[in-house]
Amino acid sequence: MELLLQWFSLFHKGGPVMYIIAACSVVVLAILVERHLYYKDMTRGTEGFIPTLQALLEQQNISEAMALCQQTQAGLGQIALKGLQAFEREGNVESALEGAAMLMAARLREYLNYLSAIVTLSPLLGLLGTVIGMIGSFSVLNVKAGQPLAITGGVGEALVATAAGLSVAILAMVIHTYYSHQLDRIVTDMEEMCSMMLSYLPRKKLVRGKTHEIA
Repeated sequence: MELLLQWFSLFHKGGPVMYIIAACSVVVLAILVERHLYYKDMTRGTEGFIPTLQALLEQQNISEAMALCQQTQAGLGQIALKGLQAFEREGNVESALEGAAMLMAARLREYLNYLSAIVTLSPLLGLLGTVIGMIGSFSVLNVKAGQPLAITGGVGEALVATAAGLSVAILAMVIHTYYSHQLDRIVTDMEEMCSMMLSYLPRKKLVRGKTHEIA
């Protein structure tokens, strides 16, 4: 309880900027939770998905490949399903895969820009709070001349805002770096899967055309 009271005391001494920094920290934590749940859904059940899909496409078993994609609710399954549906309609498979992949990548990047903005904004807010606090500390000279402890104590309190801003920026940077790495890994898997599908589906379509010509 005493530690909590000390924390609130430091928070109050940091000045009004501390409320904005606290709001930034809440946004960072909210993004962390939301992205964790979303990335978990987008990668669930993808272990061995690409080799299994490749084996089905090698056998030209499109119906089972579509069933596999429908059972896989992750991003890879949704993208592959779009490509297979376009193939069944004799549409442009490459465009379907590219469009679905771009949409998925955009959804994976959601809110990461907010983290990048907070990484830049939080230290600046902390610096602003420190400058405001130091202005107030040095104004003590006009009232309490000859009391240096009043000045140094005020400067120490003013530095609380800078420490808080840097802490929030560091947390946001760590989260942003982690999910940027996760994004790169998922995009690489999407590119691998799309390349594999394009190497089999056009071949299947060509075989179908030749069959009709023979008939």
